[in-house]
Formats: sequence, structure tokens, C-alpha cells
Amino acid sequence: MRMRPTLSWTPTGESPPGTTDPGPVVDVLGRGGVLVLSGAGISTESGIPDYRGEGGSLSRHTPMTYQDFVADAQARRRYWARSHLGWRTFGRARPNAGHRAVAAFGRHGLLSGVITQNVDGLHQAAGSEGVVELHGGLDRVVCLSCRAFSPRRELARRLEEANEGFAPVAAAINPDGDADLTDEQVGDFRVVPCTVCGGILKPDVVFFGENVPPERVEHCRELVRRSAAVLVLGSSLTVMSGLRFVRQAAEAGQPVLIVNRDPTRGDRHAVTRIALPLGTALTTVAGRLGIPVDDTADQAGPG
Repeated sequence: MRMRPTLSWTPTGESPPGTTDPGPVVDVLGRGGVLVLSGAGISTESGIPDYRGEGGSLSRHTPMTYQDFVADAQARRRYWARSHLGWRTFGRARPNAGHRAVAAFGRHGLLSGVITQNVDGLHQAAGSEGVVELHGGLDRVVCLSCRAFSPRRELARRLEEANEGFAPVAAAINPDGDADLTDEQVGDFRVVPCTVCGGILKPDVVFFGENVPPERVEHCRELVRRSAAVLVLGSSLTVMSGLRFVRQAAEAGQPVLIVNRDPTRGDRHAVTRIALPLGTALTTVAGRLGIPVDDTADQAGPG
């Protein structure tokens, strides 16, 4: 059954209010076995906007859906023009204090795993290992016909050669890595095919309206089962792809803690929501646990 895109969620007033006390996170992390589930909010301090927070991209931008990408050649032209331009900026993003804190927790043996809904590669760039990219990664490209994979940097080179001089000024960069461009700016941008079979190329990410691969979902469910608690970082949990793991943990009696400035769709399943910026909250938590946050682990993202 194909997942129907859920682009918005309105709080019902049933959620408990947030707190600014990170103490519960300190207590849970200190006991270890914590599974991190991160969303776009953890990358905002790296210059990548989120979807639904204050100034989020959904207020001005509707992400590409899988159905439109597959069915409409002009939609693919727009997507790749915007994504090619966005990649130049997106690929230069660097991990922030939140990413580095998560990596530090992992190095100190406090985490059972990291699942991210982000496609930016910043957890890995900060030093986190074994990260599950729930929605894939922008650093890879897949052919929809022969399923051959190739590096995004290779595609970027081919698109540069096919579109010499393409350098419009984007209004903004979005969490999915594309840029806001008008149809006039897209112009006659040339899309290149798969070098193996000539098929349609797509970034190896899960578009809105597309299913997360079932084996990846099951792997994440197993991570939840093996964890003592789930810590949600910077996700509104609007889409079911992430919310289902919060529900699973809550139904099993595992504590769920959320660090997110705004209310989330998962608040009623959580023991607390810490309404603080991620970098501030996680740096404070690390300090209370006596864990240094390595500010030298700032390799560039997927570019």
C-alpha cells in the first residue's frame, strides 16, 4: 500500500506542554541503550531549513512526489535543475553541535543506534557510525530501470557539462536538497540519463508518496526492540515513517523523549518534550554527563 504524503499536522491541544529542563534526557542517556531518531530540526543550525518549524520550507515549497517524478518529464527537469543548484550549497553543509553531541554519545557507548529522517549525511560527517538513513541519502543516485547506483558527485559533473553556464540565484535551499527556482530560471535545463542503460535517474531518497523499503523499516523496528528508550531530535513526527517507531516504543513501555521547540505529533506518546534548540540542549546534556563534544569533527556533508 503506497504511503499517502502527509505534508502538515495541526496540534489538537491534547499534547502536554514542553519544558526547558533537559534533566530527563540526561537521566535516560546516562543509563545507555538509547535509540536516536532525528529529523530536519537537527540540521537547521547547519544552515539547512526544516519543513515545518518557524519559517519552514513547506510554507513556500511543496516537495516533489514520487508519482510526479516518474510520470512527468517536465517535473523531472524542474527537479534536477533545482536539485543540481541546491547540491552546490547543500553538499557544503557541516555538522553542528547537535550532530557532534550525538556522535559523542555514540562513542561513549550510550546509544543503541541512530535513525535519521534526514538525507544530508551530517550525522556521519560528525562521526556517528551505523546510521540508518530512513529516507535515503542525497550522495547517491539510482537508475529506475536497471537499479544501478552511482555517486552524486559523478552526476553533478555530468550535469555541469550538459548545462554549461547554469547559475541562477535561488531564493532558498530546502531540506530535501533542492533550490527554489522559477520556471524561467529552470529554462531548458538538460537532464542526463543513466550511463548503463539510458534510464531515468533519481536520487537515492524516498520522495513524498513513496514507500520506505520494507527491509529498512524492519531493521529500524528491530533497533527499537533492542533499545531501552527512544530519543527524538528535531522531528515534528508528522509523517508515519518516523512516528511508527515512536508508537512502537510507547506501546512496548519504552520511554520516549523528544527534543523539539514546537509540539509534535508524537508528544502524547512521550514522557517529556524539551522545547530547546538542539545544539543548546544536547551540548548541555553532554556537559552534565561529562562527555566532551568534539568540535573538530566538522567534515563537510555528502558533497
